[in-house]
Amino acid sequence: MVEVTVKNGEQLERALRRFKKKWERAGVLKDVKRKMFYIKPSDEQRAAKKKAIRRRIRFARYNK
Repeated sequence: MVEVTVKNGEQLERALRRFKKKWERAGVLKDVKRKMFYIKPSDEQRAAKKKAIRRRIRFARYNK
């Protein structure tokens, strides 16, 4: 759970900005979007393998 305590004399906009940053860093929105639809475990594994292959190719290309 993301919490932000508003300090004494702090502007509400500033506290809201801090909340938004913490919320993004915590990955709340990414998690909600990921859980909107059911993805079969086999599809998740296939996507993870594709991502790993792309990452290895990109790493090899820049570290020649």
